[in-house]
Amino acid sequence: MKKARTVKVSRIFILVVVFLFAAIIVKLFYVALSPKVDGIDLTEFASNRNTVKETIVAERGTIYDSLNNVLAINVNSYTVYAVLSDKWTTDPKNPQHVVDKGKTAKELAPLINMSEERILELLNTKDVYQVELGPGGRGITELLKETIENLNLPGIGFSKSVKRYYPNGNFLSYTLGYAKTDEEDGEIKGEMGLELAYNKELTGKNGSREYQSDIYGYKIANTKENVKPATNGKDIYLTIDTNIQMFTEQAIKKLETASYLEWATITVANAKTGEILGVASNPSFDPNTKEITNYYDPFVSYTYEPGSTMKTFSFMAAIENNLYNGDELYDSGYINIGEYTIRDWNVWGWGKITFDQGFYGSSNVAATLLSQRLGKNKLKDFYTKLGYGKKVGIGLPNEQDGELNFKYDIEVANASFGQGMTVTPVQMIQALTAISNDGIILKPYIIKKIVDPETGEVELENKRTEVRRVASSETIKKIQKMLYGVVNSDEIMASGTAYKTDIVTTMGKTGTAQIASPDGGYLTGYTDYVRSFEGLFPYEDPQIIVYAAVSKLSDQNLISDAVKVLIEDVSTYLGIVNNEVKQTYEPVTVDSYINKDTQKTNELLKDKNINVITIGDGNKIIKQYPSDGSKLNPNDKLFLLTNSTNLAYTNLTNWSRNDLIEYGKLLGINFNITGYGYVTNLDLTGRNVIKGETIDVTLAPKYGVSSPNST
Repeated sequence: MKKARTVKVSRIFILVVVFLFAAIIVKLFYVALSPKVDGIDLTEFASNRNTVKETIVAERGTIYDSLNNVLAINVNSYTVYAVLSDKWTTDPKNPQHVVDKGKTAKELAPLINMSEERILELLNTKDVYQVELGPGGRGITELLKETIENLNLPGIGFSKSVKRYYPNGNFLSYTLGYAKTDEEDGEIKGEMGLELAYNKELTGKNGSREYQSDIYGYKIANTKENVKPATNGKDIYLTIDTNIQMFTEQAIKKLETASYLEWATITVANAKTGEILGVASNPSFDPNTKEITNYYDPFVSYTYEPGSTMKTFSFMAAIENNLYNGDELYDSGYINIGEYTIRDWNVWGWGKITFDQGFYGSSNVAATLLSQRLGKNKLKDFYTKLGYGKKVGIGLPNEQDGELNFKYDIEVANASFGQGMTVTPVQMIQALTAISNDGIILKPYIIKKIVDPETGEVELENKRTEVRRVASSETIKKIQKMLYGVVNSDEIMASGTAYKTDIVTTMGKTGTAQIASPDGGYLTGYTDYVRSFEGLFPYEDPQIIVYAAVSKLSDQNLISDAVKVLIEDVSTYLGIVNNEVKQTYEPVTVDSYINKDTQKTNELLKDKNINVITIGDGNKIIKQYPSDGSKLNPNDKLFLLTNSTNLAYTNLTNWSRNDLIEYGKLLGINFNITGYGYVTNLDLTGRNVIKGETIDVTLAPKYGVSSPNST
C-alpha cells in the first residue's frame, strides 16, 4: 500500500494570494464608488458608449407662384450603384451582385443617359465592393428608379437622398436661382436667386433625437428619449403668375430665333400694385442641371444705357416744371452743344415740327432743348426721385445701383435721351409705375408672402407700397397722351406703331441706345445697340406694364413682334380687351368640409364660383384640398374626396401641374409630368383608378397661340 503524497503550501505564497485578492476587492470598491478613475468620468463614459444621437433634418420650404403652383420643392432622389463582389451572394439562385455585366450595361445605358462602354468600364472596376454609376445614375427620380427596378438586374441598388427639384425646368430660372446639397454636411443650401437671398427662411432648423441603445444599436426599452423637433423651413409665395410667366418666356424664345443675340430681358408687372407677374431673360438655364453660362440676373444685375425710353422722363420733368409746350415748334435734325453735334436718328430731321411730334418721333434734338431749359440740377433731381442711381431693394441678389452722373452740358443733353447713364430693368419698372398711379411711384416686389407651413402663420406679406409722388395729375395725363401717340398716332414720324394691336389700346415708348466701347466712345457695328420698349395698357386705365430690353439683336424687328404678341396674350388672359378691365372677384375662404354630406356641400359651393372636383360617389367627405382657411380665386379647384371605394378619373384637360399633383395624392396614383403649362388633352372620364399606377402627362402653354391680328 502506497503512502498518500503530502503537498505543503508555502505560507508566503498564501499571504501573496490573500494580498492580491484583497487588492482586487479594494479596486472594485474604488471603481464602484469613485466618480472618476485615472481622470475618466466612468458614468459619462458608460453613458456615451450607449448613447445614440440622430439628426432630424428640417425640410426646406417650398416656393410657389401666386396661383399656388409649385416652382421649387424638395423631392426624394436616388443614386444607382452596382454591387460587384460575389461575396454578397449567399444563394446562387438569387444573386445579389452583378452577374451579366454586358446585359446590365445595355439595359441601363438608355435610362441613365450613359454609354454602354462607360457603364461596362465602371462594372469592370477591380478590387472594389460596389461602384456608383455616375454621373447619369445620380439624382434620378422615383419613377426612373421604379423603371430600373422592374428590369430585375441582379446587383443593382439605390441609395436615397433628398434634392431640390424645379418642376418647370428652364422657367423663371434667374429669379428662383438654385439650391444644391452641400457635400460636407448634407444640407441643401441656396446658391443663387431667391434660393440664396432667402436661404435662412427656407432652410429652417434641424432637430435631434437622443436615446440609449444596446450593443446592436436598438433603443433600450423603457429608457428616456430626448427629442428636439426640427423646425421646417418657411414656404415662399411669389407674385409671379405662371400663365403670364409662360407668355414672357415665349416672347424670349421668339427673340432667340435671331441669328445673334447677346442678352435680353422682358418683364410684366401689375401697374397698380408693383407686383412682378412675369420676368424672363436670355441667357437662361435649367436649375435642375445647372448648365449656367452667366451667374447674374439681367433683371437686377445688368446695367446699360437705356436710350430713348428715358425721353418719357426727361419730357415729364419739363412738363412738371412748366417748361413744356407741346405745340411749340423747333428745328429738328441736329443741334450743336459746344464742340459736339447731337443728331436725331433721322439725321436729316423732319424739318420744323412741334415738341409733341418730336416725342412721337423720338427726337434727340427735342430732348436736348428741354434739358437746356431744365438744367443739370432739375433733370438729375427728377431722375433721382424716380429711383435711378439707387437700388430698388426688390430682394434679389446682386442688385445694382446704375450710374446717374452728369455734369457738363453735353452730359446733361445725353442723359435727356438715355445715354451716358445706366439703369437696371427693375428701375425702369419702378419709374413707369408713376404713369399708372397718378404720379406716385410704387416699389416693385416679387415676394407675395412668407408662410410657416406648420401653423399657417403669415410671417411676411408684401403689398402695394407708395414710395413718393414725382409728378402732378396734369403732368401724368399729358405724358400718357404723348405715349399713346407714339404707338397709335398717324404722324409719319411715330416710332412705336409696330406695337399697336387691335385687342387692347397700348401706350409706350421705344428706345435705341449705343453700347459703350471698352476703349472709350461707342461701338459702331450694325447690331451694337440696346433696343428697348416700355408699354402700359389699357391706355384708359393702365393695369399692366411691359418692359423689354435686348442687346445686340441681329433682327431688330423681332422685339416688336415678340412684345406685341406678349401684350395680346396677357390682355386676353386677364380679360383686358376692348379697353375694358376684367371684373375683379374677392377670393373665397375655404371651410372644413370633412365628414360633411357630399350633396349638401356641393350645393353650398355651387354659387361661390369655385371649381369643385368631387372624387368618388360616397355620401361623406373624408379629405379635401386645400384645407380650411385657404383662399381660392375664381375657378380655382377644390378637391373633395368621398368615402367611396369606386373611384374614377375625370377630364384632366387644362389642369395645371399643381392640380395634378394634389389630385394624385388624393387618389394614391402618380403622374409622370413633362413640359410646363397645362394638360393639353387628357379626358379620362369614367376610367377606374388603380392605386399606385403612373400616368404620363404632357403640359403646354394654355394661352400661347397668337391672335390673328399679331405679326
